[in-house]
Amino acid sequence: MNPVTHSKTAPEDRIKFSHKVAYGVGAFVNNLLGAASGGMMIVLNLGLGMNPALVGLLGALPRLTDAFTDPLMGYISDNSITRWGRRRPFIFGGAIAAGITFAILWQLPGNHSETFYFWWFLIGSIVFFAAYTVFATPWVALGYELTPDYHERTRLMGTQNFIGQLAFVVSPWFLWIMNSGRFFRNEAGEPDQVAGAGGLAIVIALVVIGLGMLPALVLRERMKDVATAEAAAAGRAHGFKENLVEFFKGFGVTLSNGPFLKLCLATFLVFNGFMLIASFQFYVIIYYVTGGDQTAGAKYAGWAGTVGAICTFVVVVFITWLGTKIGKRHAFFVSIGLSIVGYGLKWVCYNPDLPYLVVLPAPLMAFGLGGLFTLVPSMIADVVDTDELKTHERREGMFGSIFWWMVKLGMAAALAASGYLLNATGFDVDLGGNQAARTIFLLRLCDAGIPMVTSAIAIWAVYKFPITEARANEVRQELEQRRGK
Repeated sequence: MNPVTHSKTAPEDRIKFSHKVAYGVGAFVNNLLGAASGGMMIVLNLGLGMNPALVGLLGALPRLTDAFTDPLMGYISDNSITRWGRRRPFIFGGAIAAGITFAILWQLPGNHSETFYFWWFLIGSIVFFAAYTVFATPWVALGYELTPDYHERTRLMGTQNFIGQLAFVVSPWFLWIMNSGRFFRNEAGEPDQVAGAGGLAIVIALVVIGLGMLPALVLRERMKDVATAEAAAAGRAHGFKENLVEFFKGFGVTLSNGPFLKLCLATFLVFNGFMLIASFQFYVIIYYVTGGDQTAGAKYAGWAGTVGAICTFVVVVFITWLGTKIGKRHAFFVSIGLSIVGYGLKWVCYNPDLPYLVVLPAPLMAFGLGGLFTLVPSMIADVVDTDELKTHERREGMFGSIFWWMVKLGMAAALAASGYLLNATGFDVDLGGNQAARTIFLLRLCDAGIPMVTSAIAIWAVYKFPITEARANEVRQELEQRRGK
């Protein structure tokens, strides 16, 4: 695919590298909280003996509240007028609140019933996720407005995605930290998983508070005055009833935006196609490649995961560069297309005779999520501009909140459905390495086939995404003429 002629980023539109890093630190905090809130929940089952079904409910129920709190926080951030801006006060306060509530959530008192722990964790999780939303929603929205330049947005999102991936390098060690007893012990001085979770949560909270405030302290809001002027020109009302009407009106307008829905659909398909079969890779490697040997299977799966994680950093850098050369939409096709090839290679490379081949698909599969979360946020920033041209409103918060709520809702649904899908293959843990041939075939088919199909549909969804570089530049010029700039 040949490079296309594109505009040069003006000096005033470039974001300082230090500011890109500051925004990227917010991505690290965001991903760290996401990884910890999900990955540490195994303690409820292994450490406290809670029924796995109840643990699953605790993972899903708080996400239902996000359906309301995420868009509401987006609306509040979009329409707040303070001397410090629409985003920064919430990022600053949200980081502190999220850190404190996360630490308290994991200070689990001992010797209580399963019912007590269920309600402790359910109520605590709802409070924590509300605080998390106060930080994350304005942080996402802030990224959409840091620059109006088509390509600088891609560079910004590439930087934040690169830094954010560091959280997923750290998080796989959480269970080892909680179990080892090297860092955290119970009151008797003995290794204890529950005590380990409480200590780890405090450390994570300190990191979240310390780093989470950084974007609010370092960055400035480029569209603060524009949003204030537009609100004044529209004569927007300030009563509770009027704001409630405006909230639902904005929610509806956002959901009716065709280009935005294409991006939401594509993200839902790529991300949740991956999440739906995320655990299947382990089953295929253990019960097909290594014949039921869990130790050997875990080793090969670990190598594949490590290679994939390292390659994701390279992918983010490459796709960021490619997006500035051939455009975001074409870069999306390349990235997701290569991931489809990677998933397809599983059918060949997951081979009992050559087990080390399991690492070969990993670099190509890394193009899926690595490219997705570099390109799509940059494309949403372009959508926000076209929406402003039509509605005379800046709604970065509403767009970001709905987008990420769809991602979270889809993830919860995918994780819940994966168990039923595993049962449908006929898998029986008691059979060990003697699984039926049909079961092995269906495991392999789901592992390779489902993300290939969902990713292909995602390419179709983005195929007619209308905002090219030329159109984005036209929209910017029209907006600046209208603003008198």
